[in-house]
Amino acid sequence: QVQLVESGGGLVQAGGSLRLSCAASGRTFSAYGMGWFRQGPGKERELVAVIGWSDGSTSYKDSVKGRFTISKDNTKNTVYLQMNSLKPEDTAVYYCAASVTIGRYDYWGQGTQVTVSS
Repeated sequence: QVQLVESGGGLVQAGGSLRLSCAASGRTFSAYGMGWFRQGPGKERELVAVIGWSDGSTSYKDSVKGRFTISKDNTKNTVYLQMNSLKPEDTAVYYCAASVTIGRYDYWGQGTQVTVSS
């Protein structure tokens, strides 16, 4: 069993920055990749960024490219999401997820609220 715990959400003005963290614990952690998802008010959950756990390859949703950066620290089993130049439309609950099975995300965190005021 793997537990994921997010932290770092909060309220920020437009143009500001936040860094989210997601710490994995439980059985010896090994994953194909980690992802950050978000679900805004009245919206479906969407994938924001992913990172390969072994090779560090990254991919981003178009609307966050150049503003968000996903990174990881394998020694700490932690993945980060640095969010800069935040916009009100980035307001959402952000979730991290771990893919230990190819093609799906098996474990999810509880989510952390990010609110961007205009």
